[in-house]
Order: sequence, then C-alpha cells, then structure tokens
Amino acid sequence: MRRGRGHDRFRPKDFEAFVRRMLDPGRDRWQQPARVLRALRVRPNAVVADIGAGPGYFTLRLARAVGPRGHVYAVDPEPRSLERLRRRLERLGVRNVTPVLSRGDDPHLPAGACDLVLIIDTYHHFPDGAAFLRRAAGALKPGGRLVGIDFQKRETPVGPPVEHRVAREEFLRDARRAGLALVAEHPFLPYQYFVVPRPRTRRRRPLVAATRAAR
Repeated sequence: MRRGRGHDRFRPKDFEAFVRRMLDPGRDRWQQPARVLRALRVRPNAVVADIGAGPGYFTLRLARAVGPRGHVYAVDPEPRSLERLRRRLERLGVRNVTPVLSRGDDPHLPAGACDLVLIIDTYHHFPDGAAFLRRAAGALKPGGRLVGIDFQKRETPVGPPVEHRVAREEFLRDARRAGLALVAEHPFLPYQYFVVPRPRTRRRRPLVAATRAAR
C-alpha cells in the first residue's frame, strides 16, 4: 500500500457525523456541484456511475440531470451509506438510481454501460489506484469519460489530512498506467483538482508499414 492510500473513511466510526458532513449544505460553497455538472455537460438519458456515492450528495443531482430515461449507478463499499441512500431515494420517489456495493478495487459496474464515471473525493482511499481506474474504465461506453475530483495535496480548510491525499500528478500517472489519457481539466474548484481522462484509442498502423510487414 502506498503512503497516503487506503485509510478507512469508508468505515467511519461516527456514521451519523459522516452523513451530516457529506450532506452539509455548506459543502456547496466549495464543491460547487451545479458548476461541476455543467462543466461535464451531463445530459438527459445518460448513464452515469457515482463512485464513492456515500449518502448521495452527487447521486441525487445526477439523477435529476439524466432524467427518468437516464440512469445512475451509486457505488460505495459501505453498506450503511447505501442503506441511507436507499431511504432517501424512496422518500423522494427517485427510481433511476441503482445502489451498488463495491469490493476492494472492483466497483462492480456492468461493462461498457456508462457514458460517465465519476470518482469524487474518493480516489485517495484505493491502495492500487491504477487497478481501480482500469476496472472503472471498463464500465465506459466507447467515447465515455472518467472524472477525477479530489483534494489537492496541500493544507485546505476542508478535506482529509494532507498525508492521506493523492496529488493530481499521481492520479494522472495512475490514469496513464490504466490506459487513460487526459482530455480536459477544469481549474475552478478552490481546494480540488478536476481532471477528465478517457481510454486511449489504439492507433492504426499506416497502410505502407502494414504492407511491408506482410511481405
């Protein structure tokens, strides 16, 4: 396990305090969820995965954005978080969200199903980041995008201890190892990096080179 990876936020000791912190309306000031979704151009009918969904801070916003014909997979390894999310979905009558219990470096998403996979404030919990990104990318449709938003590796007013964070450069290095290439970056969040990689396309060999190889 690399330094700064794998600390157990997914098993919070005080679960109710964790839920309050995740759903605190004051979070909007620095997380800027509406602006994040606009930057990603989340469209009606899209299929989106929210990895590290917790009690649903982004999940419910994504469900509204994709509409009744779209779908959201809300992925989390903490059963209590998913149960809390289920209760919120039932209370609000939301029917286009599927809670998914993940295990280790496997998000348990269907292959090739998603237009967008979001990993928000969560990446620094995975011991083998590249392996997780590789599995997450396997859930993307052709042309789909993966989103990494996490805390910059410096002191900020909110977020985990600096020693638990994963720097932007390390995230992108892991993404390259997982076969992903950066296609967009948004610098407007005050405490977090916001990067968008997608699977690299294989380059076709030039016809001349292929012809020579066949001789």
